[in-house]
Amino acid sequence: MSARMGAGPLRRLVVLRHAKSAWPDGVADHERPLAPRGRRDAPVAGRMLADADCLPDLALCSTAARARATWELASAQWGTPPPVRHDPRLYAADVHDLLAVVHEVPPEVGTLLLVGHNPGLEELVLELAGQGLDDALEKVRTKFPTSAIAVLAWYGTTWRALAPGTALLTDVMVARGKKK
Repeated sequence: MSARMGAGPLRRLVVLRHAKSAWPDGVADHERPLAPRGRRDAPVAGRMLADADCLPDLALCSTAARARATWELASAQWGTPPPVRHDPRLYAADVHDLLAVVHEVPPEVGTLLLVGHNPGLEELVLELAGQGLDDALEKVRTKFPTSAIAVLAWYGTTWRALAPGTALLTDVMVARGKKK
């Protein structure tokens, strides 16, 4: 099924896996901070989204510390960041849970950014993408590393209409900052 099937405006779901996290002793998984590499990569992700003209109208972000920090560093690269909702359902979410959250997005949102975790994000991208440009689907199947970004496009009147196989995977990028 192509992304053009269906009615309504063009919508984009931008999926950002949190940047590389640290594993400090005695820190609960939910509270793990970003590692130095993650602090370098997250701003690069923000610049990549701006350069690709993929700035969101709304961001949905996991409540985990590493996802929140990724959002803060990435969105700081934009003039005016969009509203963000930190949703605890995005932490350790599977495809069903992620899609349920996306389905609640108001119809006036044209581009949505989802900041979260694997394996759920990778599985969501593969589930939604009926097709992919170039080798985009193969890139995601091979590896969706930290700071990876996937852009899915589809046509629909509401976010509730987003269903498996209805989107086109238009881009896959991986943000990597340079060591100083």
